[in-house]
Amino acid sequence: MAQTKTLQRQIADLALSKKAKDVVIMDLRSVTSMADYFVVCTGDSEPQVRAIAEAIMDGMAKIGEKTWHSEGLQNLQWVLLDYVDVVVHVFHKDARTFYGLEKLWGDARIQKVADRKPRTVKSTKKITEE
Repeated sequence: MAQTKTLQRQIADLALSKKAKDVVIMDLRSVTSMADYFVVCTGDSEPQVRAIAEAIMDGMAKIGEKTWHSEGLQNLQWVLLDYVDVVVHVFHKDARTFYGLEKLWGDARIQKVADRKPRTVKSTKKITEE
């Protein structure tokens, strides 16, 4: 089993592997005993929300971390995946704004997570002949 600090980053990386947006890790240790961390991310569509959630569940299962509880896989507006010390919230873009978890848990330290893999950027400059 992974340590909580590495688990939350692994979950964030799995979300980013499916192009999740606005990925944040909320450190709740000084706020509540319910969980140590929330990992919160956004998908632009219901299929993307499903893909993010499934990537996290599959990736965690591969390292021996079972999902203790899950909700929202039917309507795909807000999927919750509970790994006891780390709780994952995968939101559809419209639902994330509506529920405002970052404001609700405003006393938590929030860390934005970026993809660690360098990406090749294609030039959008047009090549013209003279």
